[in-house]
Amino acid sequence: MGAVYFYHLTEQRLDQTLPVLLGKARGQGWRVAVRGRSMDQLTALDTALWQGDGFDPHAMAGGPHDAAQPVLLTTQNTAANDPDCLMCIDGAEITATEVPGYKRACVLFDGNDDAALNTARNQWKTLTDAGCAAQYWAQSSGRWEKKAEKGT
Repeated sequence: MGAVYFYHLTEQRLDQTLPVLLGKARGQGWRVAVRGRSMDQLTALDTALWQGDGFDPHAMAGGPHDAAQPVLLTTQNTAANDPDCLMCIDGAEITATEVPGYKRACVLFDGNDDAALNTARNQWKTLTDAGCAAQYWAQSSGRWEKKAEKGT
């Protein structure tokens, strides 16, 4: 059964953190779906991923080759690339029933945004109350530190 990792962004923006996490997931050989709530935000991430320091092969959902994509950006609750890992951004919904279908699920949220922080807290409570294993990671002095863990 997969686990949910919560990433509390306080020192870097999403467009800086996401490529690093995508690289780690891809390094495991995983296909990834990045689930957002806004096409505008996904479009901005699409641009940032192509212009970053490394090569982050990906696509926006809705193209003819979605199933072949190593990373697929989507607003939908399903992804055609059969992902091993789901990364939820911008408060995108994730349910306890879908977590076991992934090797890892991630929730990335802006720690400087009170609404995003409250949404992540509610997601943590909902998912852990439903029995999902979860870890909470926060940025501290340029590093990620595990601050909490629930379930196994």
